[in-house]
Amino acid sequence: MVENQVRTCGRPTRSGHPCRVRVNGSDIACGIHSTERDRAVADAHRSGYREGFESGVRSSKESSKLRIERLERQVEELRQRLDEETRIHEVGGDQVVGVGGYAYRWRGETPLEVGDRVLLPENYVSRMKHGPGPLEATVTVLGTTYQGPLAFVLRRLDRK
Repeated sequence: MVENQVRTCGRPTRSGHPCRVRVNGSDIACGIHSTERDRAVADAHRSGYREGFESGVRSSKESSKLRIERLERQVEELRQRLDEETRIHEVGGDQVVGVGGYAYRWRGETPLEVGDRVLLPENYVSRMKHGPGPLEATVTVLGTTYQGPLAFVLRRLDRK
């Protein structure tokens, strides 16, 4: 096996002394003393080394990709479990629903469902985005993980 270090050729010169030209890597002898076979062996070694290195890089990338995907699945499962454990569906006897990323309370007799159209009170964000007055919106989720104070849904709108 050829080591990847700098060494001398060592082949006999015309004077009979060993050649002192440095060779490194896959080369077996210096350019003057190497034969076609030596060059073919060195080229094959370089090619095999490069292919092995590239194969290792590909294998490492694929392994890392699979590990990342597995960890992402685990994180999502843990998020869902935490969400299920901390999700509030009722506060003080009122149903809690999510509308457009915000949570609201509903005191109506019949519970709201995802997809129901509702009328929400004006707040500083809705005033800036949609102008003054209440806002029509759609219930997107039942329950919330938000722990703070909640505004009330004004009323349910007719289903379309």
